[in-house]
Amino acid sequence: MKTIIELITEEVKNAFEGKGYEGKYGIVSLSNRPDLCQYQCNGALAAAKQYKTAPIKIAQEIVDLLQDKAIFKEIAAIMPGFINITLSEEFLAGYLNKMKDTEKFGCQSEGQPKTIIVDYGGPNIAKPLHVGHMRSAIIGESIKRILRFMGNKVIGDVHLGDWGTQMGLVIAELKRRKPELVYFDEAYTGEYPKDAPFTISELEEIYPAASEYSKSNPEFKEEAKNITYQLQNGHKGYSAIWNHILEVSVSDLKEIYKTLNVDFDLWKKESDALPYISDMINYFKENNFTRVSEGALVVDVKEETDTKEIPPCLILKSDGAALYQTTDLATIIERMKLFSPDQIIYITDKRQELHFEQVFRCARKTKLVKEDMILNHIGYGTMNGKDGKPFKTREGGVMRLEYLIKSVTDEVYRKIMENRSMEEEEAREIATKVGLAALKYGDLSNQISKDYVFDVDRFTSFEGDTGPYILYTIVRIKSILAKYRELNNEEEADILILPADSSSEQELMLEITKFNEMLETAYKEMAPHRICQYIYDLANAFNTFYHNTKIISEEDTKKKASWISLITLVQNVLLICIDLLGIEAPERM
Repeated sequence: MKTIIELITEEVKNAFEGKGYEGKYGIVSLSNRPDLCQYQCNGALAAAKQYKTAPIKIAQEIVDLLQDKAIFKEIAAIMPGFINITLSEEFLAGYLNKMKDTEKFGCQSEGQPKTIIVDYGGPNIAKPLHVGHMRSAIIGESIKRILRFMGNKVIGDVHLGDWGTQMGLVIAELKRRKPELVYFDEAYTGEYPKDAPFTISELEEIYPAASEYSKSNPEFKEEAKNITYQLQNGHKGYSAIWNHILEVSVSDLKEIYKTLNVDFDLWKKESDALPYISDMINYFKENNFTRVSEGALVVDVKEETDTKEIPPCLILKSDGAALYQTTDLATIIERMKLFSPDQIIYITDKRQELHFEQVFRCARKTKLVKEDMILNHIGYGTMNGKDGKPFKTREGGVMRLEYLIKSVTDEVYRKIMENRSMEEEEAREIATKVGLAALKYGDLSNQISKDYVFDVDRFTSFEGDTGPYILYTIVRIKSILAKYRELNNEEEADILILPADSSSEQELMLEITKFNEMLETAYKEMAPHRICQYIYDLANAFNTFYHNTKIISEEDTKKKASWISLITLVQNVLLICIDLLGIEAPERM
């Protein structure tokens, strides 16, 4: 289904061509003066230069040709050459009736669907999720849903950090604390225990303790390094501990991600790429892609057009150790082999921009990917406290993600109990959904690359540009529809929407029509904040209409039925949008 802007532009372009001008001058946009008109075309101003004619003359010619078209209520040429457009109520109502009867409410699916891998989450095992992990999870989940909604095959991968020095440190610290464990007995030949010799709480305490201890104990640090090497070369006891660490960590991670309403299709790990590294390095060497620099193996990725320094991509350190760049390149090989994707999107902190620039260039230069392969890095900004610095606990530490979720949920629960009479169990259930909406909307309503201030009071407000306000609007519509069904037998979805009866109804209709165009923009830009902007405007338009209109008590049954059909469409559009943000609405608030 064409967007409403496309339909208007078609008419205006045809008029320009009908008068002997190029159709490109007939582009229509939303009016920047909504008090004067709904849409505008400024093409006559540009056409005047090419055709050496007064812009107002061209504009008037176009208006004369379009004056009697049923699509327009009013179309006028305004000095010095603007074309102001207002749509007819009948056309607008007809467009909405088509929308509500069309799959995805008129959104055009991708003409050439792609297989896309979205790499997001990126937690390290043996460490708790903290607030720094939230943005990747929330943004990645929303982008995955948007891409999938538009018809692509999308695979979300958590891509766990499960390798490297951190594993050596954890195992070394465990060995220091519990040297009697069979995993450290080189003479042991039996089966290792099925149950881990530690809980998730113990595990999460071990890594920071080991990291701190290694700073003042070089022997311990060296032992951790040696353990890492032996683990990577298949040491049986260390591998068994590593598997325990993985199992305990992943079980905990899945619970927290479930709370966040974030779902991964793949739980692949950094270590899954290891089998590909040896062959990859040989391939690089055999094809002369690498050189040795100060003992390290590198691939030059700098290009002549670069205006800033782009260091070589480091493949192996001087001691032969692999790095993140090495495993990321090997992971690309694995993904090409398993999924043959058309596009891979990485969602991380924007400070990793250079890393991915080097990896992408290296992958292209060495032909690890097809020429038309799309590689994207979406870098997000920092979540800051009210002091403008990265968000911390009151004690100055990094807050665990589960504690942040709980603090927001508890604040919503407090507000619900303060203003409503409700059973505690139901209030807790509602607070969980509303709290998550507050958290997610507060994050996603910002442009991804921008830093933003986390403000629990503002985010949990039931008024203004917030998640709770959006949910409250949806619950309000649900309540009206339930009341209508109680009093009538009609199925609201089957009722025709009639032409607008008031300015507030007209404004609401106009906001609904922007849905498919907005979603196309959010899709092309991979920008969830576009959805947030739209649903806030739509919620405002609905609430204005609601306050100006006595829907249930309206005596004209046809008019009332039309309004019910209209607000059902509003509800359904809002529900699609919040689902794309990873948010769920309760039945009441």
